[in-house]
Amino acid sequence: MYDPIMRVLTVLEILQARDHVTGTELAERLEVDLRTIQRYVVRLRDLSIPIESSRGVGGSYRLRPGFRLPPLLFTNEEAFALSLGLRALRQLGLSAFAPATEGALAKLGRVLPDALRESILTVEDVVAVEPGPWVVSTSADSLIQAASAIRACRRIRFSYRSHTDARSRREIKPYAVLHTDGRWYLIGYCLSRKALRTFRLDRVMDLEVRQATFKRPAKFDPRSYLNQRMPFIQSDYQIDVWIDMSIEEAERTFAPWRVTTEKDQDGTRLRCGRDRLKLFAAMLLSMGRRIVIHKPAELRETYRDLARQALLAAQPLAVEESRAVSD
Repeated sequence: MYDPIMRVLTVLEILQARDHVTGTELAERLEVDLRTIQRYVVRLRDLSIPIESSRGVGGSYRLRPGFRLPPLLFTNEEAFALSLGLRALRQLGLSAFAPATEGALAKLGRVLPDALRESILTVEDVVAVEPGPWVVSTSADSLIQAASAIRACRRIRFSYRSHTDARSRREIKPYAVLHTDGRWYLIGYCLSRKALRTFRLDRVMDLEVRQATFKRPAKFDPRSYLNQRMPFIQSDYQIDVWIDMSIEEAERTFAPWRVTTEKDQDGTRLRCGRDRLKLFAAMLLSMGRRIVIHKPAELRETYRDLARQALLAAQPLAVEESRAVSD
């Protein structure tokens, strides 16, 4: 873990990279409370670092304009985290960044001291990072263009393929991109639908950034927005099941699975949307609780298939197969 000195230096690095940053943002990134951030800022000011602050709700910190320090050295943990983060891009469906990842790691390897270079080699040699079964590959170019357009408050236009394979041409005011559940989502105000819409970024094609600008809502929270709509978005199957689990336990258990939970008698009603039923069905079975399926009917057939596969797997080997294994 970082010691307090390294956390103080991390605050300085963040301030050098940003025009301004709120105390809340710093606290979240360093996983400390606001009072601790205030102490870190005081320590930096004691070192004659010119940090300016604004008071009140939403107050922020910034370095005095024009002040910059030479780059600080990486710690061993930072070098390891950087290398691991670059390797983990495939977990986010961004395998297209592989050449950039290798180039960045090669450059780091040339400039880091021998001791820190070992951290990068450790990740390469002994840490395996593979994408999960739900991760969907996404165009790195679309992600970069969408993120750039959001930062510049520029409209974007693209072709879109829905989950039913319907094609449309959209122009939106992009508000945010967000990764969750193995997919990248683009959220924005659709000019043709006159409403906020969410798009799977892997289904976006021919994305182009427009000259027209817009004013992005200052308090738009993409996580809250998507959490409210995510369970039922762009899915082939709408799932509605009851599970013998308290609402408190269900909220903790299913938080990462984009599922809505509702107390129902002595258990919990789960509702969500899915394109593939087998993974979700297996996940529910792994809870070891009684399940009642309200819909879809296809989920019952999925459980029948899983039951048949489980019975086959549970059967003992035939005599001939046993001998072959023994030999």
